[in-house]
Amino acid sequence: MLDRLVAAVDRHCLAPGTDTAVPRLSLASVDEPVDPAHLLYEPMICFVGSGTKRTTSGELIRVARPGEMLLTTIDLPVTADLEQVPYRSASLHLDGEPLTELLLELDETGQSAPSTPAAQVAAPMPPELADAVTRWVELLDTPEDIRPLAARIETEILYRLLRSSLGPVLRQWSLADSTATRVREVTRWIRARYAEPLGVDEIAAVAHMSPAGLHRHFKAATGMSPLRYQKHLRLQEARRLLLAGDASAAQIAQAVGYVSPTQFNREYRAAYGLPPVQDAARLRARLTRTATTGP
Repeated sequence: MLDRLVAAVDRHCLAPGTDTAVPRLSLASVDEPVDPAHLLYEPMICFVGSGTKRTTSGELIRVARPGEMLLTTIDLPVTADLEQVPYRSASLHLDGEPLTELLLELDETGQSAPSTPAAQVAAPMPPELADAVTRWVELLDTPEDIRPLAARIETEILYRLLRSSLGPVLRQWSLADSTATRVREVTRWIRARYAEPLGVDEIAAVAHMSPAGLHRHFKAATGMSPLRYQKHLRLQEARRLLLAGDASAAQIAQAVGYVSPTQFNREYRAAYGLPPVQDAARLRARLTRTATTGP
């Protein structure tokens, strides 16, 4: 079964990451070892066909191997490391509406869910789920089938996910006032204001939690405190701006919310291993080599 999934990904993924004509489906294909990537994951489920991916978020580490799936429930800054290649995967980007509609149809909105939210969970992919994901990717072989069948197969995938070990986490993710939902809304709120000075009391008020409760639930979900989460967002945006090359390091530090350029340089180096300007030069050189040699 995994061979079919890998073959389908191979036919339609010509770059490390590829969006597709199938709504909410993206593919990933990497053949050679690459440096760890600092990424911002959005809510999604990654189905791994080959290779091994390790993600680190604060103090939390998750590993997804062939035949496993990795669920991300919030906007989460991670370091992604491909421990084994070639790597092939298909990802479903989560949309709350079809999942909620399915739960209502199944009359499962009131079922119990974990009390502690989880930002990332790895689990085995049952054979019937692997089959549904494979058929979903194979729709790219017959584009005329995408419109009539894609949503139906996506619903089957969601149904089988609810019947898998990820079911309780997905149920909590879909509930309007669950702890997981409040943590997810807080991460989106911080993401929209990452460059602003934020205090713990202000963030806790948004989450309708006490500061202590917010810290406990947020760290359990993400592996970091809310303010450390904000710092990761700032540094990732700073790195993107540096790579664009349109401003100096000092200007970018101010743009992402740093008052002190010295603090920015120190925290940037701690995160990425080099001072900002040197790191940007390294990234540009790497991109140039990739463009010259091909993917």
